[in-house]
Amino acid sequence: MSYVEVPGAKVPIRMWTDPASVEDVALQQLQNVATLPWIKGLAVMPDVHYGKGATVGSVIAMQGAVCPAAVGVDIGCGMSAVKTSLTANDLPGDLSRLRSKIEQAIPVGRGMHDDAVDPGRLHGFGTSAWDDFWSRFDGIADAVKFRQDRATKQMGTLGSGNHFIEFCLDESGAVWLMLHSGSRNIGKELADHHIGVAQKLPHNQGIIDRDLAVFIADTPQMAAYRNDLFWAQEYAKYNRSIMMGLFQDVVRKEFKKAKVTFEPVISCHHNYVSEERYDGMDLLVTRKGAIRAGSGDFGIIPGSMGTGSYIVKGLGNTASFNSASHGAGRRMSRNAAKKRFSTKDLEEQTRGVECRKDSGVVDEIPGAYKPIEQVMDQQSDLVQVVAKLKQVICVKG
Repeated sequence: MSYVEVPGAKVPIRMWTDPASVEDVALQQLQNVATLPWIKGLAVMPDVHYGKGATVGSVIAMQGAVCPAAVGVDIGCGMSAVKTSLTANDLPGDLSRLRSKIEQAIPVGRGMHDDAVDPGRLHGFGTSAWDDFWSRFDGIADAVKFRQDRATKQMGTLGSGNHFIEFCLDESGAVWLMLHSGSRNIGKELADHHIGVAQKLPHNQGIIDRDLAVFIADTPQMAAYRNDLFWAQEYAKYNRSIMMGLFQDVVRKEFKKAKVTFEPVISCHHNYVSEERYDGMDLLVTRKGAIRAGSGDFGIIPGSMGTGSYIVKGLGNTASFNSASHGAGRRMSRNAAKKRFSTKDLEEQTRGVECRKDSGVVDEIPGAYKPIEQVMDQQSDLVQVVAKLKQVICVKG
């Protein structure tokens, strides 16, 4: 489908979904965003749903300003995927050992490594910029500097919530490795710190929602946020790279006889800020629950823990600011999912997937998410499908 345009206070709201299907609180958030003086455009993805301040599944383009809540608290959260030389025929009948080996190699939930991972020991991991990256830790907000030890030990860990590690098969039977994570606790603490700073600035006292507080260009507060933001986005990218390296090491050891090879890794952020140019204007584009889908850009759009995911290539649709959805998107809150579904429902909806099936992940049940096929149909003018994947192992935090 192409987008539906809904009137907004300062800019029209372009929606790649039926506005009637969007929850009222999310629609109100979109209308609130459209009142901001600095806004130049607002695109809404088909996986849109309510979030803190700004909706998840929204792309907000502003000139001379950026809204930290429009990035989200998991700065740089995103996806990585890689195709392997393995096929379905190489897999054992019982996948529980492989899942256990992945969980041993990569801490999940609030876990962290006992000692910081040395990226130099990971096969094919480029370390040329590693020391420079960590040297810039001294330049981030003083309020979070005491977290350096945790940040180094959480590098290469999954986290919890909707983050996952998956072993997938495409429609030809090829094995893919895929994972979803972000900047861990250090990114959240940086986001919370800067949102708090923004909310106290004089120019934000009259805005419609204090969670939409912005930083303005050429101010020390904006400079500090940009510094920490881009550092956290880099942390998230490194975090996924190290996890993927650890994941590949497990696969090499478990399938030693197959001498597994890997194609280049596809990686994309879906909670981040980018400097981009549209209609002759230099804009700060925030994607919260959206990926960049410029012409030829590879992206990853996952479903839930029991459904399919897609590897895509962007079509470069400037009406969406070269963006597409980041996944299926929730259709009910975590609390609502826990009330509605049982572990028996979870077992049924994840049949055939080696994964946790206990009460701790009921809020991630496929039924709590929108149908991924519907989401893909609604953005056929944003991306083209390269591969459809189905998980056989899903590791959750």
